Amino acid sequence: MAAQARAANRLMTDQDFRVSNVPTISIIDDDSSVRVAMEDLVNSLGFVAHAFECAGDFLRSPQIDNTTCLIADVQMPGMNGLELQSELLAQGRRIPIIFITAFPDVRLRKRAEAAGAVAFLEKPFDGCTLVSILHTAVKSEDQ
Repeated sequence: MAAQARAANRLMTDQDFRVSNVPTISIIDDDSSVRVAMEDLVNSLGFVAHAFECAGDFLRSPQIDNTTCLIADVQMPGMNGLELQSELLAQGRRIPIIFITAFPDVRLRKRAEAAGAVAFLEKPFDGCTLVSILHTAVKSEDQ
């Protein structure tokens, strides 16, 4: 009986370790349908997903410390995606960011990439492209 209890405790510890090592992807978009779709996609890939309506909600959340990669809309009310990127850098946080936008602008793309953005995707974008970029960003963060 004691051996079974030790084995169960060891199993729970191993499971807890695996769960804690699952990358967390935070999604920020003011469009609820985009948030839900992205959250579903990220969860289907086996990642932990947390969705936020605005940059401020993300910045105030405990998820800021657990986020492996961030997917953020560029144009949002209040703080936009590039302002969020600047704020994170000012805080010393180097979270890989994948920007998505319905309003592509070459100047904004260049600014985001110069500040370290992983990608700058135009809506609507191919889901396979996002998945590939997301996997690359997570792998680079693990190293």
